[in-house]
Amino acid sequence: QVQPVESGGGVVQTGGSLRLSCAASGGTFSGYTVAWFRQAPGKEREFVAARRWGGGYPYYGDSVKGRFTISRDTAKNTAYLQMDSLQPSDTAVYYCAAGRPIVSSMKMSSSYGNWGQGTQVTVSS
Repeated sequence: QVQPVESGGGVVQTGGSLRLSCAASGGTFSGYTVAWFRQAPGKEREFVAARRWGGGYPYYGDSVKGRFTISRDTAKNTAYLQMDSLQPSDTAVYYCAAGRPIVSSMKMSSSYGNWGQGTQVTVSS
């Protein structure tokens, strides 16, 4: 079973950028869909972005469209989440997940069986 391992979180000012990384441990992401979710205190886990490792169309949550970009480096077996124009509302723990969902379930956290430990992103105003 592949284990996602996130890194790159931190504190950034409003309007700033941050790039999160998700490395595959104990296996490869080949054949998986890699997704990012986030969870703020007192709120439900929210879908952020997803993309099939083999390529194809990326999917984004409505609140991050046009600001966040999901990408991957197959040689490094690592996925990335580039976050631009960050707002205080983006403050959350960000999780990387791997799974094999069908397209209609791509945005559902229950579709992913392999989760990282999460990395904190804090956007200061």
